[in-house]
Order: sequence, then C-alpha cells, then structure tokens
Amino acid sequence: MRDNLWKYAHLLVHYSLALNVGDTLLIVSTYLSEPLVQEVYREALAVGAHPETWITLNGITRRLYDGGSTKQLSHVSPLFMHAVEHYDAFLTIRAPFHTRELETVDPEKKKTVSIAEAGMRRRFRERAAVGSLRWTLCEFPTDAQAQACGLSLGEYEEFIASACFLDDDDPQGCWLEVHASQQRVADFLNRCRRVTFRGRDIDISFSTEGRTWINSDGRHNMPSGEIFTSPVEESVEGVIRFSYPGIYMGQEIEDVRLTVHGGEVVGHDAAKGKELLAKILEVPGANRFGEAAIGTNKGIGRFTRNMLFDEKIGGTVHMALGGGFGEAGGRNESPVHWDLLADMRPDGEILADGEVIYRGGEFLI
Repeated sequence: MRDNLWKYAHLLVHYSLALNVGDTLLIVSTYLSEPLVQEVYREALAVGAHPETWITLNGITRRLYDGGSTKQLSHVSPLFMHAVEHYDAFLTIRAPFHTRELETVDPEKKKTVSIAEAGMRRRFRERAAVGSLRWTLCEFPTDAQAQACGLSLGEYEEFIASACFLDDDDPQGCWLEVHASQQRVADFLNRCRRVTFRGRDIDISFSTEGRTWINSDGRHNMPSGEIFTSPVEESVEGVIRFSYPGIYMGQEIEDVRLTVHGGEVVGHDAAKGKELLAKILEVPGANRFGEAAIGTNKGIGRFTRNMLFDEKIGGTVHMALGGGFGEAGGRNESPVHWDLLADMRPDGEILADGEVIYRGGEFLI
C-alpha cells in the first residue's frame, strides 16, 4: 500500500473532499500517519488549498482521562471549535497507537466527555448537512490496528488498499461505479415509506416517510459502501440482536440485544459490557436510533473491530443509537452516535412497504 500512498492522497483530495483553490483543510491524525499526511498536504497545495495539521501524541487522551478533573474533561478546545465553525474541509486519518487504550476508563468519565462535545458535534453536522463543510474519514495502517484485526501489518495494508480500490489503475472510476449502483437502490427506497429488517433474532421496522436514503460512496468515508438514512425517531418498533461486538471508545460490548417501542429502547441486554451499555443509554437521545443502514462493500470480507470498515461489509445492516443526520432529515441531536452491526446472511430479509427487496445479503431489485 505504501507504494500507492500518492494514489490514496489523490483520491482523498480530488474525489472524497473535492478540494478547490482557496479551501481551508484541517488534517487530523496521529504522527504515525506522517507518510500519508505528507502526501495529502502536497496534493492539497497543488490544488491551491490551504492545508493545516492537528497531530496527536501517544497517550495524551488516556492521560486526560486519568488525570483530568470533571471541569477539564468537560472542556472543549476553542481552537478546534473555531475550525469546526470556519474551515471548508476536514480530513481525519485514523492511525491509532493502541486500539484498547480507553477500555478501562470509567464509563462516567466517557459520558462526561461525550456530553461536553455535543455542541461541537451538532455544529459539525449542521455545516455538513448544508454542504458548507466537507469531511472525510480514512485509515492509515498501524501495528495496533493490524493486530486487533488478527492480521500482519502487510496484510492489513493490502486489506485497506483493496477496500479503497487503490490496487486499481483508476480508483476514482471504481468509486463512481459504486455511486451509480447504490444510487439506484437509494432512489427506490426514497419512494418507500416503511422498512423492516428481519432475520435471526431481528424483527424491527421503522418509518422513512419524509426522510432521505443517502448514497455513501466514498465521499465522507474512505472506504465506503453503504446506503443509510435517519429513521423517523418515534417510529422504530421491534427487537434486534447485533451479532457483532459493538465498540464504544475502545471498549467492546458483546451480543447487544435491544427491544424498542415508540422509538425508545425499553429493554436492553448484553453478554459483556452491560454497565457501559446502560451508561450509554442514559446519555440524552442515546436511547433512540439516529441511523439505519445497509452495507454493500463486498471487498470487505472480514470483521475487523473497526467500524469504518465493518459497517460497510456487504451482507450486513447496522443501526446507530443517538445522533441522526440532518441531511437525511434526522432530528436526534444526541452527542452519541454508536453504530451496531448485524449479519443478514444467509437468510435475513429487508422489506420495503411489505415487499421483500433483499435476501441473504443481496438486493432483489
């Protein structure tokens, strides 16, 4: 993959972010991703944009949780808030030193930080919804993330390259094909009023009336490959079991089972992490769903414990507790947005207005 970093940077700058002359860009990452940061910076300059960097050091976040007072945990950087308010584009490059650094942090402290950042996240979503802020999230391979996936670093590099079409002569052309294919499904769903996910331990439905299904085609997430919406908040009804572990601030919550009535989670259980699950549901708005989505990327063939990839797995669906998407019509402004993933293979179904449109991981329309 490292031989293709220039291709990765070109894809991010020209396709995902669509940078123009004069645009301000903030690149947020750790210093482990320096090779990709350098390439993106170079490509952004060539476009005529104004790139800047926000680089995190190893252990800083954990140090804050361990040594910070409640007041310090509640503090939101005015510099970062200024960027959220005024910059034209954000690129977040995930390049973790550790994947479980925050696993043992007190859930109450995580809740404090999540609530404190609510205003910043809301403003970010508001600007993104009206198109005044473009953003993309991507991954740079590190040893920690490779180990979490059960891969060598070289294998993980190949995994990312394949998921992003970087091995192809024309990655952008591949993503344009994804866009066209997914748009046909999004257009169909946008003519429907109610959708049901049905499978093993899953029977949940929701209204999408007045909401928009959005084609996630590599503009915001790279890689991507999903079609998503924000369901009408109070319309969600049923039960759902998420067959993959949920990852929240580095901590795994396994075998999450939820019962939903009138849009609210009225029953919850988990095989592991029940205490954290309960704490998450206490955060304002986190007991309602802000997203429902269908993964389509067949190039992501394994669960990696990294939702950037996992939520795109072809043959899965996911739903997110908490904040919705303004561009989809979502009204939930919770500081939490927590994606939970369920496998629809081999015999799961999706119904739209009572018609089966998807079975076993494949669309029938």
